[in-house]
Amino acid sequence: MPPVKQPGLISGFVVIVAYLICGSAVAQNGKTTSFPTMAPIEQYRMASRSEEITLARSAAPRSISGDAEILVLGERGYEVAIKGKNRFVCLVERSWLASFDDPVFWNAKIRGPDCLNPAAARSVLPAYLLRTQWVLQGKSQSEMKVLTQSESEAHQNPAPGALGYMMSKQGHLSDLDGHWHPHLMFFQARASLADWGANLPGSPLLGAEGGAGEATVLFIPVSEWSDGTPAAMN
Repeated sequence: MPPVKQPGLISGFVVIVAYLICGSAVAQNGKTTSFPTMAPIEQYRMASRSEEITLARSAAPRSISGDAEILVLGERGYEVAIKGKNRFVCLVERSWLASFDDPVFWNAKIRGPDCLNPAAARSVLPAYLLRTQWVLQGKSQSEMKVLTQSESEAHQNPAPGALGYMMSKQGHLSDLDGHWHPHLMFFQARASLADWGANLPGSPLLGAEGGAGEATVLFIPVSEWSDGTPAAMN
């Protein structure tokens, strides 16, 4: 596989402590773009419920997302728009999954379609749903950081086999790279990336090593979007 540059935004989770691999938002002139405060909440919402459902389903091939549970952003948090049959859960992530000190934390343009398998939906998703509730309650970054540190005492590792699909070409993962590349994410208990051979020259495996209480997230770019069309790998 040809080398693939690092993503602008790829999400990872652990229970209670949400972890995001997210590079700084970089404008075309090379300067970092910062979003220091939350925009009006309507800017984070999509035009319609049906549009959000369609974007969430685009995270994975239809053979997976077609029978998945679909979540959409509601007034108090994510809510079930369509009940699933295969125990997968698809949703569109927003920017507040980023690390608290990341300049893109409040970037209202971020839309990250993600489809989690049963293991990830059970052990990985709850942390993001909880943080979203805090955001909609109007809590500040500093307040959420304190709450996250408190809740981290209940931390447990991602379930074995936890996997996420991010194969949508309609998403917006960063202002620099747009939808980046279609990829799969594997959530692991905290471990050294060297143990996996991730991020080494010529290795097809990318990753981010979590800190204390955080997961190690491994991701593999793939050659097709969820609709089956080819994706450039340069």
